[in-house]
Amino acid sequence: MIEMIVGEKGKGKTKLLLEKVNKDIQIVSGDIVYVDKSSKHMYELDSKIRLINVCDYPITTTDEFMGFLSGILSQNSDIQEIFLDSFLTISFIDTTEGLEIAMDKLDAISEKFNVKFVVSVSKNEKDLPEKAKSSVLISL
Repeated sequence: MIEMIVGEKGKGKTKLLLEKVNKDIQIVSGDIVYVDKSSKHMYELDSKIRLINVCDYPITTTDEFMGFLSGILSQNSDIQEIFLDSFLTISFIDTTEGLEIAMDKLDAISEKFNVKFVVSVSKNEKDLPEKAKSSVLISL
């Protein structure tokens, strides 16, 4: 399952994502990982949540990013949710087609490993591919 928080840059997506992850850690029985482009929000996350700064790793393409996510899951089978802040930036997506392909890959990973992805995307809902619109949780 994929849930998306969408809206233009500066609309408050990260704040909502942080609120959701801190709420979810109280109700899930497994682990949660928060992937971001910096460690800036480290102190805003519950201490049980694993923060990963993707910029600490030599990732430069969408395929490498998807492999990175698979590697995270391969090391911990207790992960129930992965939060991806600034999804388009951290996954090197710059086209609508790239977003569609990435969403298909996330869906496949989610289904195979029974993990939920919650992503923030800096796009208006109307600019998303049709397939992605059904995943929108919050549109700002």
